[in-house]
Amino acid sequence: MTEPDFLTATRAAYDTAAVLYAETIPERFHADPLNHAMISVFAELIRAAGDGPVADVGCGPGHVTAHLRSLGVTAFGVDLSPEMVALARDAHPDLRFEVGLMDALKVEDASLAGVLANYSIIHTPPGRLPGTLAEFHRVLVPGGHLLLSFQGYDGPAELAEAFDHKVSLAYRYSPDRVAELLLTAGLTEVARLVVAPGEDQQRGFPQAHLLARRTA
Repeated sequence: MTEPDFLTATRAAYDTAAVLYAETIPERFHADPLNHAMISVFAELIRAAGDGPVADVGCGPGHVTAHLRSLGVTAFGVDLSPEMVALARDAHPDLRFEVGLMDALKVEDASLAGVLANYSIIHTPPGRLPGTLAEFHRVLVPGGHLLLSFQGYDGPAELAEAFDHKVSLAYRYSPDRVAELLLTAGLTEVARLVVAPGEDQQRGFPQAHLLARRTA
């Protein structure tokens, strides 16, 4: 089966940028208290349900996976880029990382307590997002939680708008429209945090964090 062009291009771009990305992005993540706040809530919900495994999809160099572990969550990372996975394994040898696709996770049905996609759906073309959300639903246990973080888009009519991400073509998504797709996939919105555009000094985009639960 032929791989979609966007996957090939995204993998190649992140393989090329992996070292620089690993040197800069973790520091930016650790300086973002609002992103941390939603991940902390997500982790607390996972622990309250019994601390089942969590997949950090699009894990990059593993900094978010390691942060989840510091919050007491059993987490493993999955990334499209072999170079990213190699860096994650080197930086966090006590954690599990594997090369894989977020819309074809190598786990059994209803086997994960949580899925975290921290700014990783942004390279998914809008037409493929429903399939990715359906995959997240497949792997979550009933009552399991999903946390999506992404650059937001406030256009009332469109699901997404493309933008010139530094690594590879990306899309910023409408939180309302993503919430509708979550519901269609069998995932009910629990909470959201939308950070004001003025807080983004680089592009002036709102930053969206949507927390959802698989219907029990």
